[in-house]
Amino acid sequence: MAAKVLILGIGNVLWADEGFGVRCVERLAERYAFGPEVKLLDGGTQGLYLLPFLEEIDALLVFDAVDYGLAPGTLKIVEDGDVPSFMGAKKMSLHQTGFQDVLATAELMGHCPERLILIGCQPEELEDYGGGLRDIVAAQIDPAIAVALEKLQGLGIAAREGHSETRDLADPSILRSAYEEGRPTEDEACRIGDDRFLPLGA
Repeated sequence: MAAKVLILGIGNVLWADEGFGVRCVERLAERYAFGPEVKLLDGGTQGLYLLPFLEEIDALLVFDAVDYGLAPGTLKIVEDGDVPSFMGAKKMSLHQTGFQDVLATAELMGHCPERLILIGCQPEELEDYGGGLRDIVAAQIDPAIAVALEKLQGLGIAAREGHSETRDLADPSILRSAYEEGRPTEDEACRIGDDRFLPLGA
C-alpha cells in the first residue's frame, strides 16, 4: 500500500520570494495528477491551523523559501529529523516559526509523519510587498518539482501527467500568472505606502 502523503507549500505570495513554496505546489497541481493517497495543499501562513492535516499521513513533503545563508536560488533538500531545525533557523517570517510549532506539536501529540522532506530555496528578495518571484528563484520551481517527484517515487507514489483537481490551492485571482501579470508598475502604485501622505522627496 502506498504511503499517505501531504504535499505542502508554505509562504506568503505577497512578499516576493516568500511565495516560492506556494508557487511550487501550484505548478505541481497544474501539471501532474496523483492517486487518492496524495493531498496537495497551499498552506500559506496558517501555522498551527495546519496541524489537522498532519494526522493520519505517513509522509510530509514541504516546499518553502528558506534562508540557508547560501547564494540566491540555491536549492537545498533536508529530510526527517533535520527538518524542524531548518524551519526555525534564520527565520525570515512568522510562517516559519508557525510551522516549526506545527511539527513540534504534532510530535507531542504523536501525529508527526514518519518521513519529512523539505525542499527549500534560498530567496533573493523578500522586502517587496506585492512583488512576484525573482527570476533566479522562479527558475528553481521546475527543478524543485523534479526533486519532489523523485522523492515521491521513493515512497511508492507515481505521478502522471495531467491536472490535480483540488480546492486546497490559492484562489484563481492570485495564481502566479494572474498575480504577477496584473501587478501595477511603480509609477502606477507607490511601493512604500500611500504617496498622498508621504512628504515630498521621501
